Amino acid sequence: MAMTRFQKLATAALVSVLVLMHVGAIVRVTGAGMGCPDWPTCWGCLIPPTHVDQVDFSKLPIEKFQRKAERMGRDPASITEESLRREFNPRHVWTEFINRLSSLPVGFLTLATFIAAFWQKQKRPLVFWLAFSSLVVVLVNAWMGARVVYSGLKPGVLTAHLALAMGLIGMLVYCAWRGTDSPWRIGMPAAPLAKLRWVVWSLLAVIIAEGVIGTQVREITDELAKAHINAPRATWIHELEGSWNYLVHRSLSWAVLGLTLWAWTLSRGHRIGGVGKVERAVLGIVVSQMVLGVIMAQIHLYSWVQVLHVGLAASLLALLWLWCFGLRAAAAASPR
Repeated sequence: MAMTRFQKLATAALVSVLVLMHVGAIVRVTGAGMGCPDWPTCWGCLIPPTHVDQVDFSKLPIEKFQRKAERMGRDPASITEESLRREFNPRHVWTEFINRLSSLPVGFLTLATFIAAFWQKQKRPLVFWLAFSSLVVVLVNAWMGARVVYSGLKPGVLTAHLALAMGLIGMLVYCAWRGTDSPWRIGMPAAPLAKLRWVVWSLLAVIIAEGVIGTQVREITDELAKAHINAPRATWIHELEGSWNYLVHRSLSWAVLGLTLWAWTLSRGHRIGGVGKVERAVLGIVVSQMVLGVIMAQIHLYSWVQVLHVGLAASLLALLWLWCFGLRAAAAASPR
């Protein structure tokens, strides 16, 4: 079934969000989140410098940095021209700057989706209001991005930043799915459809909880690594494994696998046309995430594994939202 122009626009906005989350994961694992100490400029420049000698520290609002840091619970005296000079890292600077550039398509495409949603308002008012909500979330998250910088990557701010992004994915998926007279639906008999709907919505809830707790686990890992500089991971990993966040995150991963297999079984046995692409993609990503989790827990926290883990989690969330929406009614549709 061909997509409407509005669906293509909403899908483009969704893809831009997923790309941004991938880039954000790279920023996170490289420790480049403070590559630019100010916002929206970077080291007082529209185009970041490549060497510390190119920075005009007289143009940096250091007192503003200190006031912000104090409100966020940091020692304002720790932020000086000398400390900023020491922290300058050109690789981190440009990694964070590319992350900011990646946010521009999100803003433009979400705004375009909202404008285009005016032509959806009469027939599909929920699409219009979710498009509007998506734009609001993008603006709030942009403001939150500044808070992340000035808080020195404070854990609670990072978790809220991610939670908003997860909600944004759901809103844009709905707009992309429902922006037509004939949205994609899964054809199944009423009884198994109702059961599958319950299973998939439960799976979505567990995945969202996994995402939030996973962010907290990552924050704990970062703090432990800072507290044990140059110490082998084996000497402090037991502290992480003893935290409730880690234990819950690990336990929920088995719930994710179990619910996915249950949903797969129901689809295989009752869906008209057999298991579709969405179900196959969900199962493939869940299995891959389990493998990546074992690598991080038992072998090493490789940077590429962490980036892939976060990126696949974002894609999985988008697919699960789509799967849930496709189960909203029992009307049969062309199998996907």
